[in-house]
Amino acid sequence: MTYTASLSTGNYMKLSGLFVIFGLFLAFQAQAEIYKRVDKDGHVTYSSEPLKGGKKIHLKPLQVINGNGKEGNRSSTPENFPRVDRETQKRRDETRRIILQDELSSEQKLLESAKASMKDLEDNPVPVVGKDGIPFRGSAEYADKLKGAQNDVSIHEQNIKALETEISSLK
Repeated sequence: MTYTASLSTGNYMKLSGLFVIFGLFLAFQAQAEIYKRVDKDGHVTYSSEPLKGGKKIHLKPLQVINGNGKEGNRSSTPENFPRVDRETQKRRDETRRIILQDELSSEQKLLESAKASMKDLEDNPVPVVGKDGIPFRGSAEYADKLKGAQNDVSIHEQNIKALETEISSLK
């Protein structure tokens, strides 16, 4: 005797309904409760499980943003948030641009100075005299000084790049 299993339309609907209910149950479970405990030494512990001596934290719902980058039905800024007119903002932006350009100029001078120091160090290494009285260049002290000079150059280059990016983002 052969048995065949088939789902009738009614059974299929019941089964799909169970899957929907199971999915909703899982989604509900994903919103875990958060507990916080501070011990006698001031160490803070957070957990999704109840903690002995801990308190449940009630969190505000997360802000939802729809697919086009705009918020659902909430305003992006509070109603009572202070607003600035266009002219005031233009003046502030121009002041900011001047400050950033001054900083950029200073960083460029510091970069040139750091490069000159590094080149001087490379061209005129301080010789280290060995036990036999013969000078050699490959000392750890010299390598550390050279690495520090290279690091200074790198930092100023990164600062210049960041300032240029900031200036270019101004309206």
